[in-house]
Amino acid sequence: MDCKRELRRRMVDRLRQLSPAEKQAYDRQIAAYLYRWRQWQEAKVVAITIAKETEVDTVPIIERAWQEGKTVGVPKCNPMTKTMTFRQIASFAQLEKAYAGLLEPIEEQTTALGHDEFDLIIVPGVCFTKTGYRIGYGGGYYDRYLQGITATTAALAYSFQVVEDIPVEDHDVPVEFMITDQGVIHCEP
Repeated sequence: MDCKRELRRRMVDRLRQLSPAEKQAYDRQIAAYLYRWRQWQEAKVVAITIAKETEVDTVPIIERAWQEGKTVGVPKCNPMTKTMTFRQIASFAQLEKAYAGLLEPIEEQTTALGHDEFDLIIVPGVCFTKTGYRIGYGGGYYDRYLQGITATTAALAYSFQVVEDIPVEDHDVPVEFMITDQGVIHCEP
Protein backbone atom coordinates (compact mmCIF):
# COMPACT_ATOMS: atom_id res chain seq x y z
CA MET A 1 0.00 0.00 0.00
CA ASP A 2 2.87 2.39 0.81
CA CYS A 3 4.37 1.62 -2.59
CA LYS A 4 1.09 2.64 -4.28
CA ARG A 5 0.94 5.80 -2.20
CA GLU A 6 4.51 6.71 -3.17
CA LEU A 7 3.91 6.01 -6.87
CA ARG A 8 0.73 8.11 -6.75
CA ARG A 9 2.55 10.99 -5.04
CA ARG A 10 5.46 10.98 -7.51
CA MET A 11 3.18 10.82 -10.56
CA VAL A 12 0.94 13.64 -9.29
CA ASP A 13 4.09 15.73 -8.77
CA ARG A 14 5.15 14.95 -12.36
CA LEU A 15 1.66 15.88 -13.65
CA ARG A 16 1.84 19.22 -11.83
CA GLN A 17 5.13 19.99 -13.60
CA LEU A 18 3.48 20.02 -17.05
CA SER A 19 3.34 23.55 -18.42
CA PRO A 20 -0.11 24.71 -19.57
CA ALA A 21 1.12 24.65 -23.20
CA GLU A 22 2.48 21.08 -22.89
CA LYS A 23 -0.70 19.89 -21.20
CA GLN A 24 -2.88 21.47 -23.88
CA ALA A 25 -0.83 19.90 -26.68
CA TYR A 26 -0.98 16.45 -25.03
CA ASP A 27 -4.71 16.80 -24.35
CA ARG A 28 -5.37 17.63 -28.02
CA GLN A 29 -3.30 14.63 -29.20
CA ILE A 30 -5.13 12.27 -26.83
CA ALA A 31 -8.54 13.61 -27.89
CA ALA A 32 -7.60 13.22 -31.59
CA TYR A 33 -6.68 9.55 -31.05
CA LEU A 34 -9.87 9.03 -29.03
CA TYR A 35 -12.14 10.50 -31.74
CA ARG A 36 -10.58 8.27 -34.45
CA TRP A 37 -10.89 5.15 -32.27
CA ARG A 38 -13.62 2.75 -33.46
CA GLN A 39 -14.97 2.11 -29.94
CA TRP A 40 -15.53 5.85 -29.42
CA GLN A 41 -17.16 6.24 -32.82
CA GLU A 42 -19.54 3.34 -32.18
CA ALA A 43 -20.37 4.21 -28.55
CA LYS A 44 -23.79 5.72 -27.94
CA VAL A 45 -23.58 6.00 -24.13
CA VAL A 46 -20.30 7.09 -22.53
CA ALA A 47 -19.31 7.28 -18.85
CA ILE A 48 -16.64 9.91 -18.09
CA THR A 49 -15.50 12.06 -15.18
CA ILE A 50 -15.08 15.82 -15.08
CA ALA A 51 -11.28 15.91 -14.93
CA LYS A 52 -9.22 17.43 -12.14
CA GLU A 53 -6.66 20.02 -13.25
CA THR A 54 -3.82 17.46 -13.50
CA GLU A 55 -5.86 15.03 -15.63
CA VAL A 56 -6.53 14.98 -19.37
CA ASP A 57 -9.17 17.69 -19.91
CA THR A 58 -12.52 15.97 -20.43
CA VAL A 59 -14.65 19.09 -21.03
CA PRO A 60 -13.96 19.22 -24.81
CA ILE A 61 -14.44 15.44 -24.98
CA ILE A 62 -17.86 15.72 -23.33
CA GLU A 63 -18.77 18.58 -25.68
CA ARG A 64 -17.72 16.44 -28.66
CA ALA A 65 -19.82 13.54 -27.33
CA TRP A 66 -22.89 15.79 -27.18
CA GLN A 67 -22.19 17.10 -30.72
CA GLU A 68 -22.08 13.49 -31.91
CA GLY A 69 -25.41 12.72 -30.21
CA LYS A 70 -23.93 10.52 -27.47
CA THR A 71 -25.45 10.21 -24.01
CA VAL A 72 -22.94 11.25 -21.34
CA GLY A 73 -22.92 9.85 -17.80
CA VAL A 74 -20.86 11.47 -15.03
CA PRO A 75 -20.19 9.82 -11.64
CA LYS A 76 -21.83 10.80 -8.37
CA CYS A 77 -19.85 9.44 -5.40
CA ASN A 78 -21.20 8.31 -2.06
CA PRO A 79 -18.26 8.70 0.35
CA MET A 80 -20.16 6.87 3.13
CA THR A 81 -20.38 3.62 1.14
CA LYS A 82 -17.42 4.34 -1.22
CA THR A 83 -19.69 3.60 -4.16
CA MET A 84 -20.77 5.65 -7.13
CA THR A 85 -23.57 5.89 -9.62
CA PHE A 86 -23.59 7.60 -12.99
CA ARG A 87 -26.09 10.28 -13.95
CA GLN A 88 -26.82 11.66 -17.40
CA ILE A 89 -25.85 15.28 -17.97
CA ALA A 90 -26.85 17.40 -20.96
CA SER A 91 -25.20 20.61 -19.73
CA PHE A 92 -22.31 21.60 -17.46
CA ALA A 93 -24.88 23.70 -15.54
CA GLN A 94 -26.16 20.37 -14.15
CA LEU A 95 -22.95 19.97 -12.10
CA GLU A 96 -22.02 21.11 -8.60
CA LYS A 97 -18.87 20.94 -6.51
CA ALA A 98 -19.16 17.90 -4.28
CA TYR A 99 -17.07 15.12 -2.72
CA ALA A 100 -13.30 15.88 -2.73
CA GLY A 101 -13.91 19.06 -4.73
CA LEU A 102 -15.07 17.08 -7.77
CA LEU A 103 -17.79 18.35 -10.08
CA GLU A 104 -20.69 15.93 -9.84
CA PRO A 105 -24.23 15.81 -11.25
CA ILE A 106 -27.02 17.57 -9.35
CA GLU A 107 -29.40 14.71 -8.61
CA GLU A 108 -32.62 16.72 -9.00
CA GLN A 109 -31.59 17.81 -12.51
CA THR A 110 -30.24 14.50 -13.84
CA THR A 111 -31.34 10.90 -14.33
CA ALA A 112 -29.51 7.75 -13.28
CA LEU A 113 -27.84 5.50 -15.85
CA GLY A 114 -27.43 1.80 -15.08
CA HIS A 115 -24.28 -0.35 -15.40
CA ASP A 116 -25.64 -2.08 -18.47
CA GLU A 117 -26.47 1.12 -20.39
CA PHE A 118 -22.86 2.09 -21.15
CA ASP A 119 -20.98 1.22 -24.31
CA LEU A 120 -17.78 2.90 -23.14
CA ILE A 121 -16.50 3.75 -19.65
CA ILE A 122 -13.54 6.13 -19.46
CA VAL A 123 -11.73 5.41 -16.20
CA PRO A 124 -9.51 7.98 -14.46
CA GLY A 125 -6.18 7.15 -12.88
CA VAL A 126 -2.78 8.45 -11.87
CA CYS A 127 -0.57 5.81 -13.46
CA PHE A 128 -1.11 2.71 -15.55
CA THR A 129 0.63 -0.41 -16.82
CA LYS A 130 0.44 -1.69 -20.40
CA THR A 131 -1.69 -4.52 -19.01
CA GLY A 132 -4.35 -1.99 -17.98
CA TYR A 133 -3.86 -1.98 -14.23
CA ARG A 134 -3.99 1.44 -12.66
CA ILE A 135 -3.40 3.42 -9.54
CA GLY A 136 -6.32 5.73 -8.97
CA TYR A 137 -6.86 8.20 -6.19
CA GLY A 138 -7.15 5.60 -3.44
CA GLY A 139 -10.90 5.30 -2.92
CA GLY A 140 -11.47 2.10 -4.92
CA TYR A 141 -14.68 3.52 -6.43
CA TYR A 142 -13.95 2.38 -9.98
CA ASP A 143 -12.65 -1.07 -8.99
CA ARG A 144 -15.98 -1.66 -7.23
CA TYR A 145 -18.05 -0.17 -10.07
CA LEU A 146 -16.28 -2.10 -12.84
CA GLN A 147 -16.90 -5.55 -11.32
CA GLY A 148 -18.86 -7.52 -13.93
CA ILE A 149 -19.11 -4.62 -16.42
CA THR A 150 -19.57 -5.56 -20.08
CA ALA A 151 -18.89 -2.09 -21.55
CA THR A 152 -15.52 -1.34 -23.12
CA THR A 153 -13.22 0.31 -20.56
CA ALA A 154 -10.48 2.79 -21.39
CA ALA A 155 -8.27 5.36 -19.72
CA LEU A 156 -6.96 8.67 -21.02
CA ALA A 157 -3.30 9.09 -20.07
CA TYR A 158 -0.15 10.98 -20.89
CA SER A 159 2.47 8.55 -22.20
CA PHE A 160 4.71 9.15 -19.16
CA GLN A 161 1.88 7.88 -16.92
CA VAL A 162 2.36 4.40 -18.41
CA VAL A 163 4.84 2.65 -16.11
CA GLU A 164 6.45 -0.79 -16.12
CA ASP A 165 4.87 -2.15 -12.97
CA ILE A 166 2.53 -1.26 -10.14
CA PRO A 167 1.40 -3.30 -7.14
CA VAL A 168 -1.79 -5.17 -8.09
CA GLU A 169 -4.36 -6.35 -5.55
CA ASP A 170 -7.05 -9.01 -5.99
CA HIS A 171 -9.87 -6.46 -6.28
CA ASP A 172 -8.13 -4.33 -8.97
CA VAL A 173 -9.92 -4.28 -12.33
CA PRO A 174 -7.75 -3.41 -15.37
CA VAL A 175 -8.96 -1.25 -18.27
CA GLU A 176 -8.98 -2.76 -21.75
CA PHE A 177 -7.50 0.23 -23.58
CA MET A 178 -5.46 3.35 -22.95
CA ILE A 179 -5.58 6.37 -25.17
CA THR A 180 -2.31 8.31 -24.85
CA ASP A 181 -0.66 11.18 -26.69
CA GLN A 182 1.21 8.49 -28.66
CA GLY A 183 -1.81 6.41 -29.69
CA VAL A 184 -4.21 3.71 -28.53
CA ILE A 185 -2.83 0.84 -26.46
CA HIS A 186 -4.80 -2.41 -26.34
CA CYS A 187 -4.01 -3.68 -22.84
CA GLU A 188 -3.12 -7.35 -22.77
CA PRO A 189 -2.52 -9.22 -19.51
